[in-house]
Amino acid sequence: MIGLDTNILVRLLVADDPAQTARVKRFVDRHCTRETPGFINCVVLAELVWVLGSVYRYSRSEIADAIEDLLIGEDRVVEQHDAVRRSLTDFRSGRADFVDAVIVRINRTLGCEVTATLDRKAAMLDGAVPVP
Repeated sequence: MIGLDTNILVRLLVADDPAQTARVKRFVDRHCTRETPGFINCVVLAELVWVLGSVYRYSRSEIADAIEDLLIGEDRVVEQHDAVRRSLTDFRSGRADFVDAVIVRINRTLGCEVTATLDRKAAMLDGAVPVP
């Protein structure tokens, strides 16, 4: 596997720098295959969501669509794939930020009964509890 940094994914998704986008596409086409997939870890996803929303002003729906597209394909592997996919439902519903939903879902996957939080929106997620 080959780890992919946030800036690689941004270039592929946003394509706002033609020269860098072309370099990234050539690299990914050449090196990210079924046999040697690109690996996308959860920290990269968190950064990606922040960059798309804060810098490029993507809507929640556009961000969710971008993450969903990353989950599809045999040339990449997303860390905690199932937890990330389930978190998209929470994010699309507006009940929590994407990263909060991923945290709660991963914690549940790893055996946590609940995730304690001070975040009111995150506390509404199944598997989260508010700290009074």
